[in-house]
Amino acid sequence: MISVKKVLEEKEIKVSAPCRIDAGGTWDIKAMALPFEDILPTTVNIALDLRTYVHILPFDEGYIKISSKGFEEKIISLSSISFEPPYGLFIAAVRFFGFHGLEIKITSSAPVQSGLGGSSTALVAVIKALSEIKAILEGKSMDLDHILFLSYHIEDAISGGGCGAQDQGAGIFGGVNKWIWKYSKPYICERIPLLDKEAQNKLSEHILVLYTGEKHTSSAINQGWVREFLSGKTQKGWIEANQIVHEFSDALQKLDIRKAIECLNREMEIREKITPDAFTPLIKKLIRQAQQIGAGARFAGAGAGGSVWALAEKEDIKKLSHLWQESISDIKDAKILSCKPDPKGLIMHS
Repeated sequence: MISVKKVLEEKEIKVSAPCRIDAGGTWDIKAMALPFEDILPTTVNIALDLRTYVHILPFDEGYIKISSKGFEEKIISLSSISFEPPYGLFIAAVRFFGFHGLEIKITSSAPVQSGLGGSSTALVAVIKALSEIKAILEGKSMDLDHILFLSYHIEDAISGGGCGAQDQGAGIFGGVNKWIWKYSKPYICERIPLLDKEAQNKLSEHILVLYTGEKHTSSAINQGWVREFLSGKTQKGWIEANQIVHEFSDALQKLDIRKAIECLNREMEIREKITPDAFTPLIKKLIRQAQQIGAGARFAGAGAGGSVWALAEKEDIKKLSHLWQESISDIKDAKILSCKPDPKGLIMHS
């Protein structure tokens, strides 16, 4: 392994990446997508300007120090490297590059465990930062497709399987994208950008995002859904939902908000049957409130806490914001998040 302390004493590295909201989540998991590649398993996500920042500084040789808001900081010795949560993904990335003598500081504009893809977003930012250090040492940086490939495999390996890659994709590329998951191919997916920067600005007038105050952990939830899918119990519903998300992406690309709302609500109708544990009482209430005024809403990621987002006509956003604010007024940490689509993915900061 190589000490990068002296490199970082000359130049500290800071990288950021956006979080995301999504539709169609879970179809990016290989166990589901690979056997059904012929139906074009898809997810759609919208990167948000709630960015996660990774700052890499020099530290004692032979050690890796890491900290993140909401978690106790750790100092890890090369003689005993642990890949356990909450920092296992990031330590695995450092070990992959073969570095020591560094400190990693992770901060985020999004609440901790908010279901907005924060851990994957942090991982791609860490990998980008480490690849920049490697470029200083060897003269060659890692391209974005390679970062997606590596970040997916690190997360899937350290988590024991069952991970997807849409969160990493949103963090790397930013913007509004449709993803077709092709795990039989070396590149694992096809990215289809749906909206340019101007259209994303228009979309921002139709989106509302709320953090429920309930912390979210996706791995155990997703594992249960995958088991039921593989048993055959829920496959029909998942396939129907996938077709609806294709329709949703078409509507979103045209900024046909009314059609996109209809698709979002149809997806939620199916998901309530096949993934009922995603719907906490509060999430169910918030989605119903949106639907009652003609808007659409869904949980972010795997639900069961975390965040909810809505799509509505411009004139309905203020009304829905008021309804949601009343519903969370007595809930600690719950809040409407000030955010909009972010056309940028990974950013290096000087």
